[in-house]
Amino acid sequence: MILETAKEGARLMRDPMVPECLRISRVVRETHDTFTLELDVGERSGGFSFTPGQFNMLYLFGAGEVPISISGDPGEPGRLIHTIRAAGTVTRAMASIQGGGQLGVRGPYGQGWPMEEAKGHDVLLMAGGIGLAPLRPAIYHILRHRDWFGRVVVLYGTRTPADVLFSRELEKWRGRLDVSLHATVDRGGREWRGHVGVVTSLLPLVKFEPADTVAMLCGPEIMMRFGARDLVARGIPQESMFLSMERNMKCAIGFCGHCQYGPSFVCKDGPVYRMDQVTPLLNVREI
Repeated sequence: MILETAKEGARLMRDPMVPECLRISRVVRETHDTFTLELDVGERSGGFSFTPGQFNMLYLFGAGEVPISISGDPGEPGRLIHTIRAAGTVTRAMASIQGGGQLGVRGPYGQGWPMEEAKGHDVLLMAGGIGLAPLRPAIYHILRHRDWFGRVVVLYGTRTPADVLFSRELEKWRGRLDVSLHATVDRGGREWRGHVGVVTSLLPLVKFEPADTVAMLCGPEIMMRFGARDLVARGIPQESMFLSMERNMKCAIGFCGHCQYGPSFVCKDGPVYRMDQVTPLLNVREI
């Protein structure tokens, strides 16, 4: 017992810039350019605890380090899961990793989704593309504690049917009577029988009480900008909208300044921000 306590204390006291080496226990290919890594948390006391919306810094030896949101269930701290799109040098290298490989992990970091503030309210979650991954822990949390919340609406949009993430889970959630889930694609093919259009075009299909709704948005910034605009038009105040602004994070501890966003540091003050806090910055070019 004393030895375990000492190990945990040493882990907490380690240099925040030094990653912890974890083994990859499972790799899932989600789409042609997106994959999910499940990491073995080993002998960590209590597993890997995090709050929905937080991120880790993942380090691939010989390639580099990138910030990736945690996409697993916060109610299962024994499983550490990240869903990654191969979009840069490091993430493309990570796409070739096989089970049994290793990654360096630092975290968790950042301010997450407002789960406590959302209690007792309707919740609307709007995701675009890979933006569903950072919102998935919030969905897990809401469904695990379903009686804490009012109506639950999930709106998800992707470019094509082939880009849809977590399709089996989406169908499972869609089948629930206590969740209103709608998906859309920008370009549908012959096999697609669902909605075609941008994600905001789904809003007329759902019901919620605007004055009593907490909205969470994650995806490309242009999607979040227009999504927030349409939600305001539906009556949701900016003070009840939250966005994930994952930008240029390098150190994750507010040291390097790469993620400075106006007067804020995304790694420390975000990545989740209240809409009224970032609206002035979204309208400023070059920020």
